[in-house]
Order: sequence, then C-alpha cells, then structure tokens
Amino acid sequence: MSGLECSEIYFNNIHDNLFRLEAEYYKKIYLSIEKKLANYNELGMYVNSINCGPFGSSLLDDKYEINGVLVVRPFNLKQLTIENENLVYISEETLHDNNLKKYGRNTVLFSRVGDIKIGVSNRDNITISPNIIAVSLKNEFLAKYVAVFFYTKYGFLQIKRQLKISAQPTISTNVIEKLKIPFFDKLVDRIISKLDITENLMQQANKAYLKAEQLLVKELNIKIENNSNINIKSFNNSFSNSGRLDAEYYLAKYEALQKNIYKYPKKGNICSIITLQDKNITPKDNKKYKYIELANIDNIGNIIDCTEDFGVNLPTRARRIVHTGDVIVSSIEGSLNKCALITEEFDGAFCSTGFFVIKSGIFTSETLLVLFKSEILQNLMKKGCSGTILTAISKEEFEKICIPILNDNIQQKITCYIKQSKLLYNQSKLLLEAAKKSVEIAIEQNEDIALNYLQEQSDNILNNN
Repeated sequence: MSGLECSEIYFNNIHDNLFRLEAEYYKKIYLSIEKKLANYNELGMYVNSINCGPFGSSLLDDKYEINGVLVVRPFNLKQLTIENENLVYISEETLHDNNLKKYGRNTVLFSRVGDIKIGVSNRDNITISPNIIAVSLKNEFLAKYVAVFFYTKYGFLQIKRQLKISAQPTISTNVIEKLKIPFFDKLVDRIISKLDITENLMQQANKAYLKAEQLLVKELNIKIENNSNINIKSFNNSFSNSGRLDAEYYLAKYEALQKNIYKYPKKGNICSIITLQDKNITPKDNKKYKYIELANIDNIGNIIDCTEDFGVNLPTRARRIVHTGDVIVSSIEGSLNKCALITEEFDGAFCSTGFFVIKSGIFTSETLLVLFKSEILQNLMKKGCSGTILTAISKEEFEKICIPILNDNIQQKITCYIKQSKLLYNQSKLLLEAAKKSVEIAIEQNEDIALNYLQEQSDNILNNN
C-alpha cells in the first residue's frame, strides 16, 4: 500500500452523492473538505437563478459584430473578471433570434467545459456561450466574494471533485447550485473592498503599459495603411526571391512598413541583434517544473498563471527553458500578441515550443516586450506566417525581420513604464492571493485571525513601491 490512498465509504453515503462510484471522487482531500464545509449552506440558497449557455446554439462567427452585446466564452475569464481582449459581440437582433439571455454586472460566471474558470461580469450588457454557466445572486454585492471563495482550495476542489470527465471535464448547473459556501460578515466586506483595490491597481498597470506603447509609436512615427490589396510583383521579386506564392505575403501594407523601418536611423535583422534560444531540453521525469503556455499570458505581457507538474506529466511541447529577463514571443498566427517578460518567479520554467525565447544586449527586456507586441512587429510577423493546419511563423522568417534599434534614452523611458506596470500588476496579484488565503484561514481557524492576516498582508503589499 506504499504510496497508495484508501478511503472507506458507506453505501448510503455513495447514494447521497448522486451514486458516484469512481475512486477519485472519494480522495481524502475531498472528504476532508466535505467535512470542513458540512455546516455551511449551499450556493443555491443565495441565488436568483443559475443558467447554462444555450445548448445546440446556432450562433456562428459570421454573426459577430464590432460592438453590441458581448458574448462571454470560457477563455475570457481571467483574474476573476472578463478580460479586455479576444472579445466578440453580437447584435440585439441576433440575441433575440437565438433566444439568448442577457446578463449584467456582478453576474458570477463559471466555465462549464474544460479548465475550471470563474469570473465576475464587469459589464452591463453580456450574454454567454454554451460553455458558460451564469449565476445571478440575490445580493449582487457578494459576487466578488463568491468568485474569490471558489478560487480557494475549499471552493476550487469542490468543483474539481464534481467534474464529470468523458471527452472533456464538464460541470452542470445542478452541481453549481449544491456547492457549499461560507459567509463571514466582516471578512466578506473587507475582501470586497480589497478586490476593488486590485481592480484599480490593474487599471493603473494597464495605463502604465499603454504609456510605454504610445512612446514607442510616437518615436517610430510609422502608420499602418490598408489602402490596397493589389500589389503586382515580377517572378524575380517574388517567388524566386522568397519562395512564397501566397498573395497575403506581398500585401502593400507590409511593403510600406518595411520601407519605413529601413528609413529609421538604426535598424537590423533579428538574427544579427537578438539571441534566439531554440535548443530543446527534455524535463526530468521526477522533478517538478512550472510550465507556461499561450493561455497563461495576459494582454500586457504578464504571466498570470502556469501549470506546475512533474516532468513526466508535462506535454511534449514543454521543451524550452526560460530565465529571468528573457522575453517569450508566440509564433502561432492568431496568438502572435502573446508575448511576456520572464520574471524571477518563472526563472527555470519551461515554455511551449510555440514560443520564441529571445534576449538581446542591445535592447532592454522591457523594450523587446513592447516592440514585439507593437502593431508594427505584429504585422510583420503575421506576414511571415505559413502553414495549413497550424499557421505559424518559422524561425527563418522570424530572424530575417528588420526591426528598429531604439536609442538608449527611449529604451530607458519604456523600461521605466514597464517596470511600473509590473509592480502594480504584482501588487494586484499578491493582494488577490491574500484575500483567498484569508478565507481559508477563516474556515480553518476563525474570522478575527483572518481579518488580521488580510490587513497585515495588505499593508505590506501596498507599501512595497
């Protein structure tokens, strides 16, 4: 029995739990949490409605609009809210024609399929995809606390236990309704106020990043024009030179971008000024690593989470090791904007082979991040993409892109803005973690100890500037 786990369950208790017979359902950690939460009420006691997105929805991407009613999908749920990128909208007419429900602010959202994700609607006009469950609370003020609780071990593991796994892990509205949740009068109010601070910190982090981006745009003074989709090339100036026959490769806007970069005082091809680390390294089977993939990166270059597991369990694409100061740049078309700066927290982590891992003695890491996330570099990388099933930019195409070499003064200003953004983001992240931990302390010890912990951690985090 060494290394094995055994739990003894009465038949009557199996019946009470919807006749779940799989051994994983009765892991000791799940039974311990069930016992710990036994005296608390079910979430269903506090809700007006729990609705799943429309099954068999005929909503297709040709119905998406530039604006209108936001359609929330599971991957839009990040950092307890709805992200500001990868968003799609539909018209009120399409909403009505497809009999879709509309939801407002402070609706708690759960992913129904795949990875467990929870968030709170920060918008007044949304609907949900078939893979989202929407919970409308009787008291909307409690929404942020509910989301925080279900990211603690006591909430998250309840959901994980109830997942039904066939092709993909799924949960149902009945499961959500029966999840246990504790409420602590003073702590709930304190956590909600701290979450308001985390939101404000994230807004400031985004503004600092935007300032760096605007500084780069002003310095380069290069406009992207989409005036014409027609560009006539001779054989010698096209396939004979590039080996590419796809028409998009020769779009006039790409040509104009390249000409403008050539006019910049200093420039160079990536291969001559940036070090590309593309050696594949196999993780050791019995060692635990952090693993970063595309979904772990937010819209301003932060790594918001990662997978932690033993090397033997990591996917075969986990072959690139990263270190503090490296910048990772996605090579996959459709996700080219997934770029991130590696901080000390992720030193020695592995990332997907879908990333280029770069560094340079000419650029600061912060400048590289902003440069490769800029619309100019994003367009030139998109130009280089090729393939059928999975379109991506190859190493050869990537290395021959010509990029501007910014002077030290501009780079230092960009670096200052990005460091400020990272500090604010980190404060927001740590404060959220403190809020989660305080709920766990309240369950395990008492509310007063939890309140003291939250206040002490909050003071330490916010004074770290």
